[in-house]
Amino acid sequence: MSLVMNKRFPEKIRLSAPLRNVRLRPAPCGDEDAQRAREQECYERGRHDGERTLSEQLLQQRNELLELQQGVFESLRQAMPQLIRECEQALVALSLEAASKLVAGLPVSGEMVEAAIRDALTQVEQSSEFTVLLHADDLTLLQKINSPLVSLADGVERIRFRSSREVTRGGCLVQTKFGHIDGRREAKLEALQKSLLS
Repeated sequence: MSLVMNKRFPEKIRLSAPLRNVRLRPAPCGDEDAQRAREQECYERGRHDGERTLSEQLLQQRNELLELQQGVFESLRQAMPQLIRECEQALVALSLEAASKLVAGLPVSGEMVEAAIRDALTQVEQSSEFTVLLHADDLTLLQKINSPLVSLADGVERIRFRSSREVTRGGCLVQTKFGHIDGRREAKLEALQKSLLS
């Protein structure tokens, strides 16, 4: 088989077998500068498309981050009042626990017992009869130091002092015909706790 391909090849090309699956190659550009310009144009277009796509993705991610940030801030804003309340309650409970341990560790003195009795007696009407219940050791202590409160009760029928197992050291219970006044330390701490936590 003879084939003339181009004017540049004046000789005939002879093939030993017929050609199969042969395709024509596009004719090369006559101008290499034009080819490079087209390649540069395609490159620039591809780069521009890539930058635009990247810019859109970055903008989308930025919007998602802003939404996430706003969600976190809103959650914190809603959680803060509850957190403040919980911290206040924890501080009050801790303060009361510390005060309770501090008071429990104080030695009981005559002045302390007298102060507890005076505090409780401020709530008693002067004309009523009442009984002051004290821990046995506190009653003995007041008698030993000749407390004016116990001395005042001697000879006055409407005031009586007695020992009681219900009363802890440093406190008192005052019984009247209208009810009783709790001047025990634990009752005062409990009342303080209720007033602070309510």
